[in-house]
Amino acid sequence: MGTITLAEAVKLKSILTKKVHELSSELQRVAFVQVEKGEDPKPSKRLLTEVDTELENVRKDIRILDKLVYRANIDHILSFKGEEYAIVEAIELATQLRARAATYKEFAQAEKEEIQYGYSDGTTVYRVALFEPEEYRLKAVELEKDAHKLSNLINAKNYTIEIDFDDSKYF
Repeated sequence: MGTITLAEAVKLKSILTKKVHELSSELQRVAFVQVEKGEDPKPSKRLLTEVDTELENVRKDIRILDKLVYRANIDHILSFKGEEYAIVEAIELATQLRARAATYKEFAQAEKEEIQYGYSDGTTVYRVALFEPEEYRLKAVELEKDAHKLSNLINAKNYTIEIDFDDSKYF
């Protein structure tokens, strides 16, 4: 059996998912034909059973790839900012860093104090930020940098990990 890198496996999973969609469409096309009454149907170039078998084989390969990728993401560790993370944790951390950065960017766009219109008659109401917007802009920049660094570490690690999977049917 051949081996591929974890990065190649992730890409192959994407390719196979697209192939499932294509084969599912083909399955619908080859399943039916339109004929005039009394005429014999002319089968497609490929039989329904051939397409269905190919589709099931691709689906099986996707399940196998999923299992291998998930196992590799659990079993392999990387270091980031003095801590050790399983790849799956690092992926989630990168996602969380990006979400936090997005929230901080919103805070950074706030005015320190702004008048609120339409709240009451004759009384001026203000919306006051209980933080410094510029500080949150800077925090957002740092969080985004960390997310990029971590993503780069994950990508680099994915090219060093090999999993047992024969991709010769697809490449």
